[in-house]
Amino acid sequence: MPPDEIIDRDTARALAAISSELNRQIGLLVHRSGQIEALVVGDFNRIIIPALPGSGHGSRLRGLRCIHTVLTSSGLNEEDIMDLACLRLDMISALSVREGLPELLYTAHLIPQHDQEQDRDWAELEPVHPANQSLSCITLIEALEEEFARSRPLKEVDSGKDRAILVSVSTSPRHEAEESMAELAELARSAGVIVLEQVIQRRRQMHPRFILGRGKLVEIMLMSVRLGANLLLFDQELSPSQTRSVTDHTDLRVIDRTQLILDIFASRATSREGKLQIEMAQLKYLLPKLTTRDDALSRLTGGIGTRGPGETRLEVDKRRINDRIARLGKELENVGRQRYHRRQRRRKRDVPVISLVGYTNAGKSTLLNTLTGSGILAEDMLFATLDPTSRRLRFPEDMEVIITDTVGFIRNLPAELLKAFASTLEELHEADLLLHVIDRSNPAWRQQAEVVETLLTDLELDNIPCLRVLNKVDLLDEKEKERTLMDEDEGIGICANDSESLLPLLTRAQAILRGQPAAKQFYLGKER
Repeated sequence: MPPDEIIDRDTARALAAISSELNRQIGLLVHRSGQIEALVVGDFNRIIIPALPGSGHGSRLRGLRCIHTVLTSSGLNEEDIMDLACLRLDMISALSVREGLPELLYTAHLIPQHDQEQDRDWAELEPVHPANQSLSCITLIEALEEEFARSRPLKEVDSGKDRAILVSVSTSPRHEAEESMAELAELARSAGVIVLEQVIQRRRQMHPRFILGRGKLVEIMLMSVRLGANLLLFDQELSPSQTRSVTDHTDLRVIDRTQLILDIFASRATSREGKLQIEMAQLKYLLPKLTTRDDALSRLTGGIGTRGPGETRLEVDKRRINDRIARLGKELENVGRQRYHRRQRRRKRDVPVISLVGYTNAGKSTLLNTLTGSGILAEDMLFATLDPTSRRLRFPEDMEVIITDTVGFIRNLPAELLKAFASTLEELHEADLLLHVIDRSNPAWRQQAEVVETLLTDLELDNIPCLRVLNKVDLLDEKEKERTLMDEDEGIGICANDSESLLPLLTRAQAILRGQPAAKQFYLGKER
């Protein structure tokens, strides 16, 4: 077809005649050059566009336009706009058919800037007869590409970092969803992801297929085209079918909170044990998400002289993953035995053990560095350090202990991750005292403390003395800081960067370890 026309009159006449004869909608996918890439036959009411290849132009639009016939009504419908947005089509057109002949061509395209008057991110052209087209199709598409490029330069889009839209679909109160979304944004920052926009939708119940409503999905896709996003990051854990449905309809990469946390752990783990634990957690997460699609429909290991039809590709992949998980389990058992022997040698020397626990980014590594003069990586970032670290610490009154830093906790911590880190968390059972480090400057510090204490109870650590340490009091206003430092019922206020502020903490910890009756003992925040 001529590149200047959406569809030429001869093709429109032939398409209308075939559609009327079959009593079905017929669609064409046309390249910008005018080459017809595919013909789609639908039913009386709709067509289903198949999986499409990526854009060959290095641009935001795909380089394809869709023209389909309509037999019962005139104009574009909601599904057309969804296809336009989710598949990043150059244009989508509906050709109305009457008595076997083409009538009017209705066309819509995406726009770089949100239309405030119409409250939409797409524009509709005036309906025309295919023989009376005056607008150059290719000129309009190229102009749109230039506008997209000006609104967000391609060099920024192609900088090598993922550009994500964060999505939260929640049935809980909005303030809880906002707190969780703020934490997801911090996780994305820790993973090196550029956050372009945040979308929160509250629903009575989750959509079983898309998790969010179809209208909101279209809105997000229009936003992704305008902003140049290539990733959708969901705050909720998606089922395999939901991930597949959203991916198929949006043509964007889709990950959830669990996968993001696993990716962060995989990039930060440095020890052999940590790498083994993360690989096992990732494989267990991946196993149920393997799709059943087998494009070749082939059986791989059957043949002459063997029984049965053989294994499908899916079965082979599952078997290989299960075999790898079994090997990783054996390696982790060996590592766990080595860790156990180290703990036994430590016990023979009768050296007390203090373990630092707390929410991620509460300041545990910074506190360990200040107490022991170590150089452990400590950044204002979630999960900056993962591998457990132990150092010797001498108290003011000639008492020596081992102080251990552990991985930070977070709400909705993946269950597989907890299982994978079981051998590491066994260190906590050997502790004589837990220091629960809390970021007192965080507005949600009470909720974070509750998350940690719940996880510690689940790990059966509620019988070990636990002392709350309220960190980052230097970030509070003077009145709140003074109240926190004076009132020790909530915990001991400190600034992990300031060694002088740590003396009350050391004094209390030493008293608890020596079992002095004057020392208050706390078990997960409760005085005994």
